[in-house]
Amino acid sequence: MVNAPLSLKTGVVKDARYLDHNPGSWHPESPQRLKVIYRYIEEREISGLYKEIPPRYASEEEISLIHTSQYIHSIASTEGKEVALDPDTVASPQSYQTACLAVGGGLNLIKTICDKEVNNGFALIRPPGHHAEKNKAMGFCLFNNIAIGAAYIHKKRLGKKILIVDWDVHHGNGTQHAFYNSSDVLYFSIHQYPHYPLTGRIEEIGEGKGKGFTVNVPLSPGYGDEDYIYLFLHLLYPIALKFKPDFILVSAGFDPYIEDSLGGMRVTVNGFASMAQILRDLAAQVCDLRLAMFLEGGYHLEGMAKSVVAIIKVLSGEQMTLPELNHYQPSTEITHIIEWHKGIWKI
Repeated sequence: MVNAPLSLKTGVVKDARYLDHNPGSWHPESPQRLKVIYRYIEEREISGLYKEIPPRYASEEEISLIHTSQYIHSIASTEGKEVALDPDTVASPQSYQTACLAVGGGLNLIKTICDKEVNNGFALIRPPGHHAEKNKAMGFCLFNNIAIGAAYIHKKRLGKKILIVDWDVHHGNGTQHAFYNSSDVLYFSIHQYPHYPLTGRIEEIGEGKGKGFTVNVPLSPGYGDEDYIYLFLHLLYPIALKFKPDFILVSAGFDPYIEDSLGGMRVTVNGFASMAQILRDLAAQVCDLRLAMFLEGGYHLEGMAKSVVAIIKVLSGEQMTLPELNHYQPSTEITHIIEWHKGIWKI
């Protein structure tokens, strides 16, 4: 671990047009999620801690870095309509445009970081992305924002090796599948299992050149801050130091929050901020501070918004005191997971 600089430049992507995707008043992934986050950012007077990054609409060529043209056209055809794409995923009349804006918001954040206008940042965008497969919408997701971001880094030669960390309570099946045969993208997911979408078993480690470069941490319900921090320090950190990424991307889902209705974990605001600090310090050590977070899930509105505020403070340089963990005893499940992956990585 390293001490962070006293002051970091942080970028935040936010835009009222992200509220235009509206899958219905019954749907958990509602515009209200961003309304509350944006309000908390304004009310907590942290605007001086970040630079606002304007989004743009991603091109079809950029989206096709991950998705098939046929699939992109099928989502475009929903414009002006309401279409059920799967039992959980709905396209509303403006969803296609909003999804293009979500992808473009993430790409603009990455470019702004690479241009050194900011050191790191948070794309507060929707719809989320990590469940979207190359040819299929899933789990509230239309386009895979973070996977397209990683492919964009490669395409533009902004970095060769990318670490994607996914702490959403649900496994990011789409992101895993996008890079399952690649040794240039290390996908690390800590998630509840068994749980939607029933992927992300520990044995799923990649194939071909990508064998070992998928690191799944499937956990039973009930784990909290100390467990996540322990796994970040004792598994993610040593693997990342050996991998030496040029850029760190984060699927930041807030459904592991202790009161979230769609998960069974017990992570608090301080837990999310602690994970962000570990990743910020890792980025300082291995990739010149380059760290970009993408909003994924999270359905307890106040808990999510408070966590986002705490993370922005950490990204901009605020130093938290991490739990000492002196008396912490990892469960048998966690010990097994760590030993399994350390054996693969020989660390």
